[in-house]
Amino acid sequence: MTARPNLRQEATEARLAGLWRPEGGGWIEAARGSALARLRAMGLPQRRDEYWRFTDPGSLIAPGAPAAEPAADRGGPAFAGVEALRLVFVDGRLDPDASDPLVLDGVEVEPLAEAAGRDLHWARALYGALEAGGQAPVPRPLAALNTAFAAEGVLIRVAGTPPRPVHLVYRHASPSADALLHHVVRLEPGASLTLLESGPAAARLNAVLEVDLGEGASFHHVRMQGHDPARREVTHLFARVAARADFRSFTLTFDGALTRNEAFLTLTGDEAVAH
Repeated sequence: MTARPNLRQEATEARLAGLWRPEGGGWIEAARGSALARLRAMGLPQRRDEYWRFTDPGSLIAPGAPAAEPAADRGGPAFAGVEALRLVFVDGRLDPDASDPLVLDGVEVEPLAEAAGRDLHWARALYGALEAGGQAPVPRPLAALNTAFAAEGVLIRVAGTPPRPVHLVYRHASPSADALLHHVVRLEPGASLTLLESGPAAARLNAVLEVDLGEGASFHHVRMQGHDPARREVTHLFARVAARADFRSFTLTFDGALTRNEAFLTLTGDEAVAH
């Protein structure tokens, strides 16, 4: 059973009315325009949708984020003992002053907000492409919304084996923070990367991570979600795994009023492995 078409359309247009579509170069404008068309064709999820019958999407699709007071850090920073390249996001925005310099051997790291201003970029073949391919057999309209409107995130291209992981640190400061984060990771053939994510990003977070592994590449992903009891979060992980590549992802979730994590993996060659 699905929701009435007019109810879905009304909810979708109400959410879109409160969003600002960021400007960018030709490559990202095309991707965002396609995603917006996908979103309008699908409409935002409703409680009566079969794929959402165990999750009430109301607080995820509302025009404004439900208030969530930032919680005190009870256990100290995650991965504190791990030497890593740290990129800090506060309420969904990259904080350059709190982050490390974007320099790591074998790795190219660039904020999405900067890369989006270019007319051409290596991410043009990936941004939104894996998300679009993950819209079947079930629609994921919140992922399409993210592709269309996310202005923040990082683009990471790995050509070798870096000496340390990349750590995305999320901090929640404002009770009304409503964040859209879109990350793209490309591992060239034979390359490897460990990506860490930790912390409550906002009162409400919609995140997309697209990962493309070349032949023989290795990607390890460890994510810790939590601390804020009132936070709401929906994440989407789309990965394409080539022959003999190794994809591993682990998520630990605690606290939070609502957390929904979706993953869509495509294995495209012999001996591709995903955990």
